[in-house]
Amino acid sequence: MSGVIEWPPGRPTLPDLFGWAEAGFPGRYAAGPHGIPIEEHMADGTYVLRAELPGIDPAKDVEITVTEEVLTLRAERSEKTEERHRTEFRYGTFARSVRLPAGARGDEATAEYKDGVLTIAVPVQEEKPGPRTIPVRHG
Repeated sequence: MSGVIEWPPGRPTLPDLFGWAEAGFPGRYAAGPHGIPIEEHMADGTYVLRAELPGIDPAKDVEITVTEEVLTLRAERSEKTEERHRTEFRYGTFARSVRLPAGARGDEATAEYKDGVLTIAVPVQEEKPGPRTIPVRHG
């Protein structure tokens, strides 16, 4: 007997579990029960994060912070008191944190809100070249 424990096929692996912590568990609302759905990409040396935040006032209901290499987005949607038969709207405080790419300049980030979508742009410095070999002279 080798003493190695094999993970059953089709079962989540440890890296999958870490991914779920950030993205939410499979089969659930993509950003978790009180998360913010996002999409992110790089464009012309800029990290771009887009977040769906319909029905909020970005001037007073949104807070964006950058600490070290983590961008955190918080938003709040207040529930209006009215009689209704059914609602699937989500109310309360929503939060999402993402790790910024290496070289991100969080102090130069900008944000724009349009048509229920918040777009955050963070410039990213070009990565420095890799290690350089230094020749040794003899003599």
